[in-house]
Amino acid sequence: MKIIFIVLFLPIMLFASDLQKAIDEAKPYAVIELSSGVFKGHFIVDKPLKIIGARGSNVIFDAGNIGSAVVLKSSHITLENITIRNTGHRKEISDSAIKGENIDDITIKKCHIYNALYGINLSMVNGCHIIANTISSVKEKIPLRGDGLKFWYVNDSHIVGNTFVKVRDIHLARSNHNIIKKNRFLDSRFATYIEFGKENIVTQNIYRYNETGVLLEGSQNIKIIHNQIFSSKGVVGIGIVLRGGGDIVVKNNTIKYNAKGLYVDAKPSREIKTKRVITENEISFNLEAIHFHAIISNNVLTFNKIHHNMEDIVKDITGNKNLNNKVAYNYWGQYRGFDRNHDNIGDTPYVIKRYFDKLYTYDNKIRFFYGSVVMALVDFMCEIAPFTKPEFILEDKKPNFLDLSDR
Repeated sequence: MKIIFIVLFLPIMLFASDLQKAIDEAKPYAVIELSSGVFKGHFIVDKPLKIIGARGSNVIFDAGNIGSAVVLKSSHITLENITIRNTGHRKEISDSAIKGENIDDITIKKCHIYNALYGINLSMVNGCHIIANTISSVKEKIPLRGDGLKFWYVNDSHIVGNTFVKVRDIHLARSNHNIIKKNRFLDSRFATYIEFGKENIVTQNIYRYNETGVLLEGSQNIKIIHNQIFSSKGVVGIGIVLRGGGDIVVKNNTIKYNAKGLYVDAKPSREIKTKRVITENEISFNLEAIHFHAIISNNVLTFNKIHHNMEDIVKDITGNKNLNNKVAYNYWGQYRGFDRNHDNIGDTPYVIKRYFDKLYTYDNKIRFFYGSVVMALVDFMCEIAPFTKPEFILEDKKPNFLDLSDR
């Protein structure tokens, strides 16, 4: 295949028509290389092309606060080393820095997107590469921002090495076989929201100051591995939410300084098909390490380090039996047993029960008194002479006696 290079060396202030004309006149699979300049207006790319900013250049596409900046209407398009800014603010038409649908093989690399309602907005795309971009939304409160990345039926994509800061969500809906790797997610709402997706991998990412790090809803065969999820903030402040779906693996993550480390929202009617493996994570310095809503079943909870949390396990609804869980070999900072035979396994199981003093797990208003003298006294009395029958929550039959990092 013959590749044609078109190089535009134009004055510092440019018109959209100059670039649009070059796009319209270029042959398929040509490379349009741009020198520094501000291209004002909107662009439609309707053929296979590479549009790249020359090395060391500062190429800017400015939409003038109206509409979308770049609309892709063909497969096999690459945008690289370009700054895109100032889209419109109309959510009903999803004004975006880059928008495309019903196309394949799209690469967006080393682009800087800011003051854009939606960053990259793709629908029904196969083979997408979002590499080493920096994306932020409009300077508004979170509900008024758009998504930094919005996928709908996007499959077989690689989202690698990007920084998403101050957007609303990174939302993958009904999108399968995607890899989300080595990205930074900062100061957003749902930093990675996968809705009804299959066989996606979320790995080696860094999450800071988001309301929720990773949210899975109705998704299947998802792996969340080797991520750092710190300091989730706001009213909710959750590291990872697992809601419905099944065959989910949460492994080798570090989850710290959140209101809730993991939140598992499981409905009894759906638990037959649901399985979660939570293993080899460090879950520490959270208000709640793992919060179960409704039912605790079909969980594998092994080889985790769970320490320095206000509560290890919380279940917010009484009743519903806890079934089919495998809980073993976790290190629990609140375990108070012994290891007399020195095999690094506690002599007695770590049994988590809820006493009367744990009323704050039902009502956040009571949590205000946690740590007070009165609550400490009630807690002590319940342990030495419980005056109500405690509710069984979870049991680790073989708790690790030593911190796993010391072994």
